[in-house]
Amino acid sequence: MLDCGEDWLGSVFGIDPDAILVTHGHPDHAFGLKRGAPCPVYATRETWQNLAGFPIKERKLVVPGAAFRVVGLTVRAFSLVHSTRAPAVGYRISRGKESVFYVPDVVCIKERRQALHGCRVYIGDGATIIRSMVRKPGKELIGHVPVRTQLTWCAKEGVPEAIFTHCGTQIVGGDERKLGALIRSLARKRGLAAARIAHDGMEVTVSVRAKSEDRARKRTT
Repeated sequence: MLDCGEDWLGSVFGIDPDAILVTHGHPDHAFGLKRGAPCPVYATRETWQNLAGFPIKERKLVVPGAAFRVVGLTVRAFSLVHSTRAPAVGYRISRGKESVFYVPDVVCIKERRQALHGCRVYIGDGATIIRSMVRKPGKELIGHVPVRTQLTWCAKEGVPEAIFTHCGTQIVGGDERKLGALIRSLARKRGLAAARIAHDGMEVTVSVRAKSEDRARKRTT
């Protein structure tokens, strides 16, 4: 299981995954673990500091750059720019010669070529499609780059397919058919074979066409 946001609180024991990989300590990525977990949980030192009070029995330390094994898969974490309060990583997950990269919230990947080169699928940040949500309230950048930028990363590193999840208000509250077509058009212009939206369950509190605020994304920094 990749991330376990607060909307999953009370459900994780029913899901009963073999392992959970946490990208960072924001509520919409980790607070589904406030009552513990039925399996080992993997996270960086900074994320464990954010989750210090959670009753998680099997805590596994992730060191960015160091490969480790999880249920027959090889996993390597890559440091990101996203948040100063909850430093994040993305996960390259491989089996044999096949790899995917998962990065739900991102401004930039610090070692992008090493993270993406040779990947079959990029699973990325669906906060916004065109408009940047990157800002600089202090010395460092925080926030989210748009889908358009992430598709350019994929094109430069030769990743043929992209999936965008953990969607923001533009997708959750918009016409998903039209927005899906826009994403596919942006992907084709960059030479990708496919790109699509795939909801991760974080949007369950909001109708796809709702006009109200998207409570599924808590845009903390």
